[in-house]
Amino acid sequence: MHRVAISSTGLFTPPYVITNEELVESFNQYVALENAKHAAEISAGTRTALTESSVEFIEKASGIQRRYVLEKSGILDPQRMRPRFEARPDSELSLMAEIAVKAAQDALTRAGKTAADVDGVICAAANMQRAYPAIGVEIQTALGVQGYAFDMNVACSSATFALEMAFNAVRTGSARAILVVNPEITSAHHAWMDRDCHFIFGDVCTAILVERLDLAPAGAFEILGTRLLSTFSNNIRNNAGFMSRAEDRNPEDRDQLFRQEGRKVFKEVCPMAAEHMEKHLATLDLSPQNVRRYWLHQANQSMNQLISRKLLGRDATLDDAPVILNEFANTASAGSIIAFHRHHSDIQPEEVGVICSFGAGYSIGSAIVRKL
Repeated sequence: MHRVAISSTGLFTPPYVITNEELVESFNQYVALENAKHAAEISAGTRTALTESSVEFIEKASGIQRRYVLEKSGILDPQRMRPRFEARPDSELSLMAEIAVKAAQDALTRAGKTAADVDGVICAAANMQRAYPAIGVEIQTALGVQGYAFDMNVACSSATFALEMAFNAVRTGSARAILVVNPEITSAHHAWMDRDCHFIFGDVCTAILVERLDLAPAGAFEILGTRLLSTFSNNIRNNAGFMSRAEDRNPEDRDQLFRQEGRKVFKEVCPMAAEHMEKHLATLDLSPQNVRRYWLHQANQSMNQLISRKLLGRDATLDDAPVILNEFANTASAGSIIAFHRHHSDIQPEEVGVICSFGAGYSIGSAIVRKL
C-alpha cells in the first residue's frame, strides 16, 4: 500500500457577484409582482401573500453576505428568477466541464504537474448538467489525461466522498494520481423565488490533486484516513430527474428544485457531524483538541459554530475553523475545499487538520490530513 497526499488544490471563481442588497431588491420586486398577480385570492383568504426578504434576515439566518454566479442578469430579473444560459452544441465543451478544467489546471500548476502525471478524474458535484456521457470523461479528455474518469453525486458531501475514492485508488496502486473536481453550478437548480432559501447558494469549482506521497511536492498534506457515513432523509431534496418528463411534471414545480427543512437539518446534522469527526479522530488515537484546523462544509455559520463547540468544548475561532461562506455562500460540495484552499498555507509540518462536509442524504465525509 502506498502513502497518499493532497498535493494541491485549485479554484475557479465565477466572474459575477450578487450582493445581499442586490438579491433582496430583486426578490422583493418578485414578491410585489406575485402578490399583485394573485391579489384577489389573497384578499379572499385562499392564498397566502408572499413575504419580503431583507439583508438583516439573510445575514442573521446564514452569515452569508454575497455569492459568485456564472450568470447574474437572469437571477436578478424578477420576472425570471433563474440564470440565463445558452444551450451549447455537442461539439463544444459543456459549462460544467469548462469550469472544472480551469480549476484542475490551477491545481496542476500549483503542484508543478501536468496531465501526464494523472491517471484519472472524478467529477463529484451536487448535480450534473446531463445524464451521459459522463462529465468526468469530458473533463478528462479536455485536460489530456490518459486513464479513466467518472461522475459521482452525494450532494454536499460529493467532494469528500470522491476524496476517499481517490485515496483508495492511489493507495492500492491503481493510479499514481487522481484529480477530483467539483463543478458546482448551484444557481441552475436553486429556488431563487423561495424566501426561506433564496440567499443560500453560489457557483464555483474546486479541484483536488490526490497523489502518491513519494511523488508529491514539498508542502503536501498526507491523508491519514478517510471516513464516510450516510443515512436516508427527505429533509434536503430535489426531485428533478429523467422521470420528471414521463410524470408530466412542470420544471417550475417547487419540488423540482432545491428544498429543505432547515430547522430539522440543523437539529439532526450538527450532532451527527461532530460525532462522526470525533470517532474518526479516535481511530488514529487523536482527540479534537489535537487538530490544528477544521475545514468544514460552508452551509451556515451557526451550524459550524455549533459543531465546533461540540468538538472543542468552546467557541471556535476563525483560526480553528475558517469561514468562507460570507463571500462564497453555500457552494455545495466545494465549500470545505475552498476553506482548505484559502486557509492551509500557515499550517506547520506535522500539524493535523480535518476536512469535513455534510449534507443531503444525509451524508457526512471526512479526511484527516497532516502537513508534511
